[in-house]
Amino acid sequence: MHGAAPSERDRLLALLRRLSYENRPVTLTSGRQSDYYVDGKQTTLHSEGAFLTGRLLLERIRRCGEAISAVGGPTMGADPIATAVSVASWGTGEPVHAFYIRKEPKGHGKNLWIEGDKNLVFGAPVAIVEDVVTTGGSLLKAIDRATEHGLQVRLVLTLLDRNEGGRERLAEHGWRLDALYSIDELRG
Repeated sequence: MHGAAPSERDRLLALLRRLSYENRPVTLTSGRQSDYYVDGKQTTLHSEGAFLTGRLLLERIRRCGEAISAVGGPTMGADPIATAVSVASWGTGEPVHAFYIRKEPKGHGKNLWIEGDKNLVFGAPVAIVEDVVTTGGSLLKAIDRATEHGLQVRLVLTLLDRNEGGRERLAEHGWRLDALYSIDELRG
């Protein structure tokens, strides 16, 4: 007799373990040293990983109780996630558009911090996403950029929380982090 098929959440976790997790020393963006590395983009750029990420995070967005109209975050970690959520929303009757927040404003043209701005309405309720959260610094910058652009951040999401202070730092600034997975689950 066969067991039940793995849930979408279990399938995504298996992909994260196989594609994104490496047991090796690394210096993180924050400057901290770690004995493991997690590159969420390896999973979110995989076709099944993108599909599952989009569906699972869209589900979280729908459950928040707000009519979120767009999702975005700091480039590059958030880019495939925002796109996956946007694609997953198409055909639901409640599309969620994607936007990307640059590390620096574009040096020519409209000199924008945010790409996809024509899909955004001033005052729109949005979700900010990131692939992996360590200290929360990049999310806080993204929240500031979105707010400066006239967006109303309603939700902060991540694929993986490394449990290294990011959740607490965001909370100090009034933000609650919603993570699909914790590092404990990933390393399980």
